[in-house]
Amino acid sequence: MLRRTAKAARAAAAAADRQAGGTGAAALRDRFLAAVPLAEGVVVSAYWPMGDEIDPRPLMDALAGRGHRLALPAIRAAGQPLDFRAWRPGDALQPAGFGTQEPPATAEELRPGLLLVPLLAFDGAGYRLGYGGGFYDRSLALLRAAGDTLAVGLAYAGQQVAAVPREATDQPLDLVVTERGVITPAAS
Repeated sequence: MLRRTAKAARAAAAAADRQAGGTGAAALRDRFLAAVPLAEGVVVSAYWPMGDEIDPRPLMDALAGRGHRLALPAIRAAGQPLDFRAWRPGDALQPAGFGTQEPPATAEELRPGLLLVPLLAFDGAGYRLGYGGGFYDRSLALLRAAGDTLAVGLAYAGQQVAAVPREATDQPLDLVVTERGVITPAAS
C-alpha cells in the first residue's frame, strides 16, 4: 500500500516538474554541488533513471566534468548486493532488470565512495522506501563495512513522508537532495 502511494506521489511530483518546465534535475544538481563537498577523485555511483525517478544525469555530467569517475549499479542476482561498473557519459548501456540499464559485464568494477540512491519515499531520519529487493541496503552494508561511503538519496521534495517503515537490515541515507534543498537526517 505504501509503495503504491509513494509511486503516485512521485508521479505527481514528476508531472508537476514537467509542467513547470522540467527544471527539477538541474535544480537538484545545483543544490548538490553547492552543499555536498567531495574529495578529489572520489568514485561516484549513480543510477540510470527509470519511470518518474528524478534524473541524476545532469549531476553525473557535472561530476564527470569535475574529474570524478562514475559508475552505475549492475544487478548480480536476486538477494545479492550490486556490482558497480565504470561508466562515462556516452558509454553504451544494456538492458537490465527492473526496466533500467547498466554497463556491460566487461566494464571495470569500481568501489564508490559516494552512492547516489534512487527511492520511492524518504523520511526525516534518512530512511528510504525502495522497490523491495534490498539491493541498495545489502550494497551499502558491504561498502560501509569496508570503509567510508556517503549515501545520498536523490528525490523530488514531494516524496518525503512522515516515516518509512524499517527493518533491521535497512541502511539509512547520510543526506537526501531534492530540487528544493538538502535534507540532513535527524537522529532517530
